[in-house]
Amino acid sequence: MIGPRHTKRNQRSPRILFRHLAPLRFILYPAASMTRGAMTMDGLQTNSTEHGCDIALDGLCFAVDGKAILSDISVNLTASRIGVVGRNGSGKSTLARVIAGLVAPTSGTARMDGLHLSQDRKAALRQVGILFQNPDHQIIFPTVDEEIGFGLRQLGHGKDAVAKMTRDTLTRFGKSHWAGAYINTLSQGQKHLVCLMAVVAMGPKTIILDEPFTGLDIPTKAQLNRYLANYKGGLIHITHDPADLAGYDQVIWLEQGKLAQNGAAADVLPAYIARMTALGGSDDISDLAG
Repeated sequence: MIGPRHTKRNQRSPRILFRHLAPLRFILYPAASMTRGAMTMDGLQTNSTEHGCDIALDGLCFAVDGKAILSDISVNLTASRIGVVGRNGSGKSTLARVIAGLVAPTSGTARMDGLHLSQDRKAALRQVGILFQNPDHQIIFPTVDEEIGFGLRQLGHGKDAVAKMTRDTLTRFGKSHWAGAYINTLSQGQKHLVCLMAVVAMGPKTIILDEPFTGLDIPTKAQLNRYLANYKGGLIHITHDPADLAGYDQVIWLEQGKLAQNGAAADVLPAYIARMTALGGSDDISDLAG
């Protein structure tokens, strides 16, 4: 058991260091209060309130083995709710990893609050959290407590402080009864929530959501969306479904690794939907790569 577990942990450690996700690895707790206004969701607050994103991409390019994945992307992302849309293979997930500092650009720059996160791991831990599609690719510990506590230890907190902060996080999310629960007993949606709690516990300013709703049923998706709506930090939501971005402020549209459009959601999303609808009437599925 020790050998395989250590192997699994070593394979995932680069991602885990940047998981906090916010946090959005993912990104969005039923606490005693869960809606804006009369009730609050303290579990979803960061160290700042209503924090907008401050991300500058300048001539950003990323390639793998000489193949361009992202090409010459220059854009400033400043809203508190930012969507990134595009077809499968358009470079959305790669962009998320570049912004989070998980990988460095091949050329050009990506800065968050003026920092190159790929060059400053400690800053990255506090600046951004990222949530991926599959929580099983993010979770590495057997219990809820251990999973939430891992990121806090990465921030340098001692054993007693980690234990208290973990309990506090579960309480704020209305999940005190999850203490000690084994991950393998949880549903997929509950695992997503564990990832979210682990990210939020670290207090990042921004959470990147990399298509976290894929494969979830409608009720689970609605509940996670409710958590997200109350998150006080910045959110960057990667998706191919415009419905996920209701109420978002800014949207960028990627097409084959290039920036097709950037602007207010009210302007970009209708254009994106019209283009995707037109493509749906074609037969480009027949085209082979290369």
